[in-house]
Amino acid sequence: MYFILPLFMFFCGLLVFSFNYDHFLITLLSLEYIVLSLFWLIFFYMMFSLFDLYFMMYMITFWVCEATLGLSLLVNLIRGFGNDYFMSFNLLQC
Repeated sequence: MYFILPLFMFFCGLLVFSFNYDHFLITLLSLEYIVLSLFWLIFFYMMFSLFDLYFMMYMITFWVCEATLGLSLLVNLIRGFGNDYFMSFNLLQC
């Protein structure tokens, strides 16, 4: 019963990520939503299986680093291009 909501959240996040959105921010938010659902899923599994939760601290540390990297990319893209549209990025412009 407790595993249904995180699985539903995971598939909703994958659905939003699979759509072709124009903004980089929406893509980052859908990835963070997927990470949150995975956190819930692993947390419930470890609580019901009576595993040690120190593994969750390592996972949260890596996920926070991933979120920080995505936010820094977003800030750099907005400073460099003025917006976060995927269509305005030109890799040949370097």
